[in-house]
Amino acid sequence: MNITQRAVKAAKPPQTGNHIHYDDELRGFGLRVTAANVKSFVLNYSVAGRERRFTIGRWPEWSADAARAEALQWRGKIDKGQDPLREREAARGEPLVSDLATDFMNWALTEKREKSRYEDQRMLDRIILPKLGRHRVSAIERRDVESLKASLAATPVQANRVLSLLSKMFSKAMDWQVRTDNPAGKIKHYHEEKRDLWLSLKQLQALASAMDNYPDQNAADALRLLILTGARPHEVLGAEWPMFDLQRGVWRKPSHHTKQKKTEHVPLNKAALEVLHRMAESRVGDYLFPGREIKGETSGARTTVRNPWTQVCRAAGLATVYYVAGKRGKMLPRWRPNFHTHDLRHTFASHLVSRGQWLYTVGELLGHTQPGTTKRYAHLADGAQRSVANSFPKVMALKKLSAKRVTAKKGKAAVAATALTTAQGRVPALMAGD
Repeated sequence: MNITQRAVKAAKPPQTGNHIHYDDELRGFGLRVTAANVKSFVLNYSVAGRERRFTIGRWPEWSADAARAEALQWRGKIDKGQDPLREREAARGEPLVSDLATDFMNWALTEKREKSRYEDQRMLDRIILPKLGRHRVSAIERRDVESLKASLAATPVQANRVLSLLSKMFSKAMDWQVRTDNPAGKIKHYHEEKRDLWLSLKQLQALASAMDNYPDQNAADALRLLILTGARPHEVLGAEWPMFDLQRGVWRKPSHHTKQKKTEHVPLNKAALEVLHRMAESRVGDYLFPGREIKGETSGARTTVRNPWTQVCRAAGLATVYYVAGKRGKMLPRWRPNFHTHDLRHTFASHLVSRGQWLYTVGELLGHTQPGTTKRYAHLADGAQRSVANSFPKVMALKKLSAKRVTAKKGKAAVAATALTTAQGRVPALMAGD
């Protein structure tokens, strides 16, 4: 039979099983018709003496002409030694992006900090897997990642973190020989403005009052220590009692808890020690801030104070209201803090620097290894700069005095020029400019 669109449409189903009508012209190309009148295009071929049958696709999704063109293309590849059926079977066995995510998080257990793993899992669950999770790893293209980036344009910082995570995941996929390139590797990130927010003394006082009245004082103590130590949120939340020497007033941060992956010994101020001594009186277990109890057992350390921070900021007048639609269409108020918990670290550093503390010392307290990291607070240490700036009016006074002298000289020159003009009947243009 000559497989054409008309011939396919006219082909009758067999009473049982299926029947294949082979094409008169293209070797191995055929139309398979089942008893249920399901029609599919197939290609028979032989590789290493073994007979194989490759299903191109169903009619009418595939037209006869399109199926013939596909069969002709595959026939050329088969003659060069390729096996289309094996390639399809291999593709079906390829991991999905969700599989890659699982492997990546297993790898991260020993390679990344707990806080980083928490954030990675949150981005995977909320953003990456809903969009890309069901796709094959090999099927992801640059445009897929760019499309995901564009969908996050309203939150550029979040978009950049997602891009970084995808790039790292596909980099590991290359290491594991799952694919040969990184589709997220060279995509340009959104511009990020460094956050330069810090709380004033008045705002800190309002925050302190709100924390005193907050029902969960364990969470409030976590926020107090964030303010009083300038530590990173994950360092405070993951802290354990054996890390603290309350007699000497020192917090020993082990390398696996710090961002720089080195052990730090941080002296504690009196206010922080007062909080810790009070907490130690009701200490339960090793964690300063235990996680939730599940079936009578505590699940490690607390991982976030997001909700307590929102409530405390709201009570302190440091949050902005917005509205979301409820189940019945009624607009419900929600609150967004005007500051991040990480801004408490900026606040700690900013107030120290603004009171004349040495940048190097502040950097040591913050655990900075690069002086340039602490230098972002240098604009707050304005005592010396203000002294220099205050001397500028003196410069202005000198300028004014100099200007008066120049004007006097020009006045004398003008009188002389007038006299000369009267005498000679002409104006010496050059003299006026001297």
